[in-house]
Amino acid sequence: MSESKKGPTRLQLHERKLKRRSMILAAISTSVVVAALVILIPLTPGWERVKQSFFNWDIVVRTFPKLLNAFLLDVAIFAWSVPLIAALGLAIALARDVRDPVFYPLRLFGILYTDIFRGVPVVLVVYLIGFGIPGLGLQRPFNSPYLWGTVALVLTYAAYVAEIFRSGIESIHASQRNAALSLGMSPSDTMRFVILPQAIRRVVPAQMNILIALQKDVALLSFIGPVEIFRQAGVFKSLLASFTPYVVAAAIFLVVTIPATRLADHMLAKQNRARS
Repeated sequence: MSESKKGPTRLQLHERKLKRRSMILAAISTSVVVAALVILIPLTPGWERVKQSFFNWDIVVRTFPKLLNAFLLDVAIFAWSVPLIAALGLAIALARDVRDPVFYPLRLFGILYTDIFRGVPVVLVVYLIGFGIPGLGLQRPFNSPYLWGTVALVLTYAAYVAEIFRSGIESIHASQRNAALSLGMSPSDTMRFVILPQAIRRVVPAQMNILIALQKDVALLSFIGPVEIFRQAGVFKSLLASFTPYVVAAAIFLVVTIPATRLADHMLAKQNRARS
């Protein structure tokens, strides 16, 4: 005869009760705050002007299709930047990990690269590269703002990605590297087959957060010419004398970034549970 399944313990029942209570309290407090905002904000003296300037439904309907079409350019720039950032970031991380004294200049280059591009704001890198290099008088397509804007994003974000990769590499215990070397594996094979597979899995959630930031910072390229969603919203703002297009652009970004943020949080929580 098979043993009957045991029911939940008193501790588990108590924890479930506390969890339900917390969820109910959170729902109530959130509902109260939302209701207060919905009721009180329209009572303010300037609400009608703000509503007309930022939440004009007619302007939303008129501008949404073109803003969505402009957002596709943001997505395209993001899509072709990601693999370049990942490749350069991994190369910089590996350069910083070299331990042979002969290759110290390579390691020094990696250190200087990450220090410089993490220390300079993204918008300044976009300006300096986006206006500086085309100013050399290069012929098409080498004077394209799309090209040099992408280069600026890749150079900046590769520095952050490199540091995340390096943290993943350093999180692998030295005993694994020593064990692989003692089995006759070369340092390059040890990195390729032992260290990197584990390191990359560990840093996926952190890299997801970098991708979310990159998706938003693509809008900075509007300062050097590309008519992506932020620039298009600015054009509509000037034509229609309303800030509503900026609100629409923000909503389009949120539709993409919020699910990605929740996915990154889920992956990080899952990783933490696996380690505990």
